[in-house]
This record gives sequence, C-alpha cells and structure tokens, in this order.
Amino acid sequence: MGWPFREAGRPAGVPIRVEEVREGDQLVVRAELPGVDPEKDIDVTVDEGVLTIRAQRQERTEDKQADSYRSEFRYGQFERQIRLPKGTSPDVVSASYRDGLLEVRLPIPAEEPSARRIDVQRG
Repeated sequence: MGWPFREAGRPAGVPIRVEEVREGDQLVVRAELPGVDPEKDIDVTVDEGVLTIRAQRQERTEDKQADSYRSEFRYGQFERQIRLPKGTSPDVVSASYRDGLLEVRLPIPAEEPSARRIDVQRG
C-alpha cells in the first residue's frame, strides 16, 4: 500500500534487492539493477555512515495494443539504504556496474576495542 500506509522511515519507491558480503578486508554490496543506464539512472552516495543507492528505470515507449499488452516489470524510482560499519570513509568507496548488477566496494575499518584494562602500578 502507498502513502499514508507506508511504514514510518521507509523510503518511497520499490526497494532494491541487495546482498552484502565480506571479502577479506572489504565489504561488498551488490544490488540487482537490470535495465538501467549506470551513467544517468544510478546514484550512489555515502552520508553519515549510510550508503544510499537510488536508481530510475524508464518504461520504453512502444506501440502497446490494449488487448495484448502485459508487463510484470517494475518501473520508476528504486532506493535502498544500508548502514555502514562505524568509521567507514566515503573517500574510499568505489562502484561498478556490469550485466545488471551494481557492485559497491569499501574497506572495512579496523575495529577499535571498546574497553581496555589499564594496569595500576605502585609507586
């Protein structure tokens, strides 16, 4: 259901299907985006620790006869947001697109210990 029944905090549009995998010291996010032009239809940003992928798929204009046309493809705007590991720098994120698949790569920052025991010395 659309607005006003959309869940609070959920972005408008259709969600993008993704997979997140760790490859060595990198986080790799792959997103299914078939049928889009990566140079003009995909926008990838990192802001305040959140990776945002936006895409737009345009419906092709062609002669459609009312009694013989059917489409189950989704058109319009798509969006997905993914929280990144703490300390991820937006300066080292890279993205590539091939065969309908967007791949975003970023190094996973070294984890800092949350607590450390301090030895107390006499004296």
